Amino acid sequence: MAEKFAVIDTETNWHNEVMSIGVVIAQDGVFEATDEKYLMIEEAAEVGGMFSHALTLRGQKPEKCKKPEAIQALLSFLKTHHVRHVFAYNASFDARCLPELRAFEWHDILKMAAYRQYNPAIPADAKCYATGRLKSGYRVEDMLVMFGEKGYCEMHNALTDAVDELRIMKYLGIPVGRYFLEG
Repeated sequence: MAEKFAVIDTETNWHNEVMSIGVVIAQDGVFEATDEKYLMIEEAAEVGGMFSHALTLRGQKPEKCKKPEAIQALLSFLKTHHVRHVFAYNASFDARCLPELRAFEWHDILKMAAYRQYNPAIPADAKCYATGRLKSGYRVEDMLVMFGEKGYCEMHNALTDAVDELRIMKYLGIPVGRYFLEG
């Protein structure tokens, strides 16, 4: 059976504190969410932030708790699924936001999605550096539009964004082990 991995997204408040964490679990080669968890850190959410309006979308029931309980719930969830590898779009940001997850191996979806040699959806006329990396237009929203999701608009909700980032991995179709090699 293929190894499970997690895709994590965070949203931060005006003080750069994590106010929500979204995580989806998937398997290599399938790239479909098999489980998910959405955590809202009450004290940070009360401060508010640029995307506070998207903290709770219709149908979502985030687990509201204080930060220590949120981190414990997240660690327990990842352990239950035997996750060792965590993916995120611009992973360095989420890894900095969640230093409690430093024992996990973090991998950046952006490092594949923004490069012509890995992403066949990058238009031939797109401006790229000599390395093949896009010079601009490589946000999650840009990527999903490139993959044909016309009119897509990022919600800036940690759970829906984690699902969207997993979808980028599915479009790319790159085995997770390849991300390990690319650092």
